[in-house]
Amino acid sequence: MTSPLEMTLLLLLCSVAGVVVFRFFNLPPMLGYRAVGIIVGPHAAGIAPDSDRAQHLAEFGVVFLMFSIGLEFSLSKLRSMRRIVFGLGASQVAGTIAIALLFGWIANFWTGMSWEASIALGGALSMSSTAIVSKMLAGRLELESEHGRNIFGVLLFQDLAVVPLLIIIAAFGNGNSKELAFWLALAAVKIVVALTVLLFIGQKFMTRWFNIVACRRSQELFMLSLLLVTLGAAFITDKFGLSLALGAFIAGMLIAETPYRHQVEEDIKPFRDVLLGLFFVTTGMLLNPHVLWEHPFLVASFFVLPILLKAVMITGLARLFGSPPGVAMRTGLNLAQAGEFGFVLLNLIFDKHLVEPMLLQAILSSMLLSMLAAPFIIQNADRIVLRLSSTEWLRQSLQMTRIATQSIKQSGHVIICGYGRAGQNLAWML
Repeated sequence: MTSPLEMTLLLLLCSVAGVVVFRFFNLPPMLGYRAVGIIVGPHAAGIAPDSDRAQHLAEFGVVFLMFSIGLEFSLSKLRSMRRIVFGLGASQVAGTIAIALLFGWIANFWTGMSWEASIALGGALSMSSTAIVSKMLAGRLELESEHGRNIFGVLLFQDLAVVPLLIIIAAFGNGNSKELAFWLALAAVKIVVALTVLLFIGQKFMTRWFNIVACRRSQELFMLSLLLVTLGAAFITDKFGLSLALGAFIAGMLIAETPYRHQVEEDIKPFRDVLLGLFFVTTGMLLNPHVLWEHPFLVASFFVLPILLKAVMITGLARLFGSPPGVAMRTGLNLAQAGEFGFVLLNLIFDKHLVEPMLLQAILSSMLLSMLAAPFIIQNADRIVLRLSSTEWLRQSLQMTRIATQSIKQSGHVIICGYGRAGQNLAWML
């Protein structure tokens, strides 16, 4: 049996080698992590057969990533996004489930799939990868873009939707559909209580506490307080049935309201990057190459169709909510892949025997393949949009012309490139 130290050293060695090779070919590092997970996982070489221990540790990578993303937001910005979160986000999840119901009704003539199974699979396929999209958008400096706000609004609603979906799937499996309304109402109460505790009570507490910590002038105390706040918020949301990542995101937003935002961002980076890499490795371990060989057409269908349908549907919904064509297409392309919470829902579907195991294995493999393809889709989103939208070139040209015209008219002004700590101090002095 592999010891924890041997497992850690093995994953570190393979991760370093994988990232070096993929960066040599100018490919995203997360693909290197996933390739390592596939190779060393239990379904391939079997070098790392026990992925459960690493999985629990790797979840903290997503926690610290969402905490870092939360530092880029604020409570006022979150309030301004409520139409995106509860409008576009809710429409995306409901639309995906509706499409799954339609396909399930058609497939019922051949496979006998029930409508409960169709709803459960639709909920799993409606999820998108918070870790991949967040990492890619942060690296491309697109978090503050219009499509970036759309994407994060949808991802936030997906995090909230996981709880009622888990309750619905469990009720389908246990035959307790009569008590479904009660459990959904209870889940809604838990969500409201958790968000109230974190947003309103935490907002009053956060600045005062970090002022006290900063006065002590201890780097160790500051770091310990930071870890306590991040993991404590994640613990609260987890106990209320929500995701760990949602609590960490809210903690990041609360600290963003304090003067210590940039110091916190620098301190959290080492934990975030190392653990997030481990998370990508553990998700790669889930892929079973034997399923690809045994059911290639089934896996290919579940790989291509959900990506195309989600991209087209989200693009259409974003247009309905007022986004320009280019922004709507970028939103759809960035959210077309499967997500980590989809695996959680698939595990529950398997436990409740709602879908045949062979079909679930094919869906799981196709979801992992879509996550492998996601970095390429996101990297080439601009090229795809420029090819598909005839007005995108004109829109960007008009925007650049407007900026140039306004700049030429300005005189006696200063342009500050960068708005970190030094940029903010310079702006305050000016």
